Amino acid sequence: MSSLPTAAQARQAAAFAATLYGQRGRQWYNGRVRGDGLARTRLKEGRDDRYAVYEGIRAQGPLTRTRAGYWVTTSHKLSNQVLRSRTFGVRDPERDIVQGGISREFDLSFLGLNAPDHTRLRRLATPAFSPKMMGTYDTMIEKTVHQLIDQAERRGSFDLVTDLAAPLPIAVISEMLGVPNEHEEAFQRYGASLASALDGLNSLGHARDVLRAVHSLDRIFSSLFDLREREPRDDLVSTLVAERGDRIRPEELTPMCQLLLVAGFETTVNLIGNAVIALTDHPDQWDLLVADPQLAGPTVEETLRYLPPVQETGRVAFEDTDLAGQTVRKHQWVVLLLAAAGRDPEVYADPNRFDITRTPGVEHLAFSSGIHYCIGAPLARLEATVALRVLAERMPGLRRAGDVTMRGSTTIRGPLHLPVTTR
Repeated sequence: MSSLPTAAQARQAAAFAATLYGQRGRQWYNGRVRGDGLARTRLKEGRDDRYAVYEGIRAQGPLTRTRAGYWVTTSHKLSNQVLRSRTFGVRDPERDIVQGGISREFDLSFLGLNAPDHTRLRRLATPAFSPKMMGTYDTMIEKTVHQLIDQAERRGSFDLVTDLAAPLPIAVISEMLGVPNEHEEAFQRYGASLASALDGLNSLGHARDVLRAVHSLDRIFSSLFDLREREPRDDLVSTLVAERGDRIRPEELTPMCQLLLVAGFETTVNLIGNAVIALTDHPDQWDLLVADPQLAGPTVEETLRYLPPVQETGRVAFEDTDLAGQTVRKHQWVVLLLAAAGRDPEVYADPNRFDITRTPGVEHLAFSSGIHYCIGAPLARLEATVALRVLAERMPGLRRAGDVTMRGSTTIRGPLHLPVTTR
C-alpha cells in the first residue's frame, strides 16, 4: 500500500501549516514589536521569564485586551468570577472551538465540554476520587514512593522527574484504571504526548506524534474495555464499561479514560517537580520541611499558589457581559492567568515569597474553580504530599546536582529533568 498522502490529506496538512505558521508570525510580531504581554508568553523568552511578563500585564489593569482580540486577566477575584460564571464556558458551541484552541479531534472528554454533558460525565468519575477512595490509595502511594526512593538512594544522584515524579503518578493512575503492568511505560509516553497538545499543536511533526498517541491509546483502551467486560474488577474502567450505553455513550468512553490518564499524570509530575525546584531555590524552606515533615501538605499548597503546574486557562462568553467595567462580547475569549492570580498582591501578602508556613487564606486557583474544578485534585495533593514528606524524612541532604530543563510549554509549567543528589 502506498505511503504517499492523498490529495485531501496534503491539502489538510498545507492548511494546518499555513494556520500554524501564520499564528506564530502574529505572535512574534505582537509580542516583540507591539509589546503584547500575552503574545510574549508564547515566545521562548517570555516562557523563561513569565512572571515578569505577568507583572507587566498586571500593571495594565484587571482586564486588558490583547492585539489578537482576546481579553486577559491576572486578577484572582476576576479569574474566580469567570470560572464560576455560567455565562462563560470551555467551548464556543456555535464555533466549535474549545479552550486552548484544541480541535474536536483532540478533545479530552469533559475537559472540553460545557454543562449538561460535562456534569453527566463528571459524575461517573467523581466517586473514584472521593475521600474514601483516597484512603485506599494512601498505602499504595506510600509503598511506591519508598520503592522509588530506595532505588534512587542507592545511586546517590538521580533525576527527580524520571526516577520519582513521573513513575509515581503513572503507577497510581494505572492502578486506579485497572491497566495491566505491561502498559505502564506506554501509558507514560502516550500520556505525555497527549498533554503536550494542551498548548495546541506546534508543528506537523507534533500533530503526527499526538495522532499516533491517540490511536495507540485507542487500541490499548479498546482491549482493556473488552477485558473488563468479560472480567470486571474493582477499578474505574470496570465501572465505566458497566455504564456504557446507559450513562455514557460508547464514543465517550475512550476520551474520558484519556483525560483521566493525562490529568492523573501531568498535574502530579509537575507539582512534585515544581515543589522541589521551589524548595531547593529556598534552602531555608527545605530546612523547615526536614525539621517537620508534616509541613509537606502546606508545602504542596504553597507550591500550587507560587509555582502551579497549570499556568493558564480560557473561557468563552456565551453572551455579551460586563466584566471589570469592560464589555466582553459573545464569542470573545478571556484568558485567565492562574499563575499570576496566585501572586495577586490584592489577595496574598508578599506574594512573590515562597513560604511553606504561610497562613491559609484565600483558596488558590491552581486546580481551577467552578464546575471545571480539577476532579483529580485530591489525588494530586495526596501523591505530592506523600512524596515530599518521604523525601524530607529519607533525604534531608537533597540538593540540586545540575541545571534544570524546563518544559517548552505555555499552559503547563514544570521540569523535564531535575538532577539532584544526596551526596
